[in-house]
Amino acid sequence: MPEMLESMDREVIKKIILEGIPDANCSFDGDSCNFKLVVTSSSFKGISIIEQHKKVLNLLKDNFQSGSLHALSLDTKVG
Repeated sequence: MPEMLESMDREVIKKIILEGIPDANCSFDGDSCNFKLVVTSSSFKGISIIEQHKKVLNLLKDNFQSGSLHALSLDTKVG
């Protein structure tokens, strides 16, 4: 998925994710034209990648709906 983090900065995204997944480690790869968010958490253990992605994307749902976040390239890992 392409990402356009024009209206939201990385720290805001990280804060939202940490509120919902307290042990998450969030890192951003790439530049403003080709961002990728990598979220690592022990809470992903035993759940499918699809469910891991849903868990993260549900936290950002309001931001997608408001248009402050347009798209997101996401990778999740058990950590």
